[in-house]
Amino acid sequence: MMNKRQSLSGIFQLIVTAPLVFGSVVASAYQPDAPHEKARQANAKAWAKQDADIDARLAKLEERFGKKPNIIYILGDDVGWGELGSYLGGKLRGTPTPNLDRMAAEGLQFLSHYAEPSCTPTRLALLTGRHPVRTGVDIVLWPGQKQGLAPAEVTVAELLSGAGYHTAMFGKWHVGDLEPHAPENQGFDYAYYGLYNGAIYSWANQDAFYKSQTLDGVGHFYDFPGTLADYEKKYGIKILGALEGRKGRGRREVARLTSESMVEMEARSIIKIKRFIQDKAKSDKPFFLYWASYAQQMASSPREYRFNEGLDYRNNQSAELAQHDDYIRQLLDTLKQAGIEENTLVIWVSDNGPMYAFWPNAGYSWLRGEKGEVYEGGVRTPGFARWPGMIEPGQTALDLISVTDLFVMAARIAGAEDAIPSDRVIDGINQLPLLLEGEGNGRRNYLFHYSGKDLAAVRMDEHKLHIKQGSRGGLPNMEIYNITRDPGEKFGAMYSQLWAVAPFQRLIGSHKQKIQEFPHREIRSGLFSNK
Repeated sequence: MMNKRQSLSGIFQLIVTAPLVFGSVVASAYQPDAPHEKARQANAKAWAKQDADIDARLAKLEERFGKKPNIIYILGDDVGWGELGSYLGGKLRGTPTPNLDRMAAEGLQFLSHYAEPSCTPTRLALLTGRHPVRTGVDIVLWPGQKQGLAPAEVTVAELLSGAGYHTAMFGKWHVGDLEPHAPENQGFDYAYYGLYNGAIYSWANQDAFYKSQTLDGVGHFYDFPGTLADYEKKYGIKILGALEGRKGRGRREVARLTSESMVEMEARSIIKIKRFIQDKAKSDKPFFLYWASYAQQMASSPREYRFNEGLDYRNNQSAELAQHDDYIRQLLDTLKQAGIEENTLVIWVSDNGPMYAFWPNAGYSWLRGEKGEVYEGGVRTPGFARWPGMIEPGQTALDLISVTDLFVMAARIAGAEDAIPSDRVIDGINQLPLLLEGEGNGRRNYLFHYSGKDLAAVRMDEHKLHIKQGSRGGLPNMEIYNITRDPGEKFGAMYSQLWAVAPFQRLIGSHKQKIQEFPHREIRSGLFSNK
């Protein structure tokens, strides 16, 4: 469906008239964005040879194990660039993460992984390989809203299920409340999940908090109207707890939502995850597991991890990260015990930067910005990939990689590239060469950063443009940073970077023309909008 045309100002008034500089589409069902079309044409021969070499490695692995590789994607929550020990945090930040650090050391650590600026958008990007604005969702979702993951979108779980994979999802879904949006209706054979972000778990505690004998401080959501039942009675919005869904059989609520249920959901999730791995390791079919951890949401502080050595126990999120770190150890140990770690790609990334609104119960980033912003601190997050025998350990890579790339990489590994839909733009890029060949083999040199429905920043090689509203006497209103030289985005003076105006115009112009060719799903914009 054609989206409503949005008015453009400032630099966009120049950009929309920029000429399309890229040639015809490389023959394929897969429709990447315009800049990658150009790169595919320019590197066709070299990439074809590299892909053939990778095909040979994958074929040898499949011959050894008798099936395609397993794929596990783990999504952390609000974990900033600088929170983990492998990103200069860890004990220095009161958040020791020995097992996540071990995972980074045993594989390839991404120094330039980029997510969307907040939680719902990143989940949509991972699941569909597309910027959320393309899918018809431009907001972070709250209970009672009707936007969500459209049934017409094709998820990575649907692709892999069609390729013969077992599929399962655990944790924070947060891409729509309604049953058509649900994981069991979006390609997952099994799902154990919550619909909401961490704030809702704090809502459940407010009535009890204010009825306590003494009040120690102020609740996060001090104006919440009583209990969850009171909320439903007053507003007609029912808050659901932990859900269990099965493809073709619908879902059922298996636990009520309480102030303690986030800790419980994490604990139950790792038990179910280990059982899933142990069971599917014996199958003649591979598996895809998507674990969207609740760790780092402010409503949880698991007691058994709260006083670990070196941990800042007054910060709820430090205890949550300690819990998550221990569960990572259990997951990796289970893969090894099942004898399948060499046939299993595990990728861990965070969904966005920290949310300082609830400081000091918050994560941290060394970079400028936070969750909800397109400065580096909001969108540049930790991440790493581990695959013993396939990914050489001890690597770090500066190559750009986007959370959307995980969609295409999964399709590539599963041999399901031909199933990628051709009637829409897929923003993800095949980055398997980066994983298997190492630094310098990434295939991305640009990024588009959206804030809701608006294009707010653009990365081109080492330079990053922040688009501001209006103009300055005919000059574009913008900030341009050299991210290699200035990762903290401190020196964005426009005048020294005027040479970059036209190249950025052309890059964005090609992106806009691709949108005209493949329009977004319709969005009824606004914080309280429903679709």
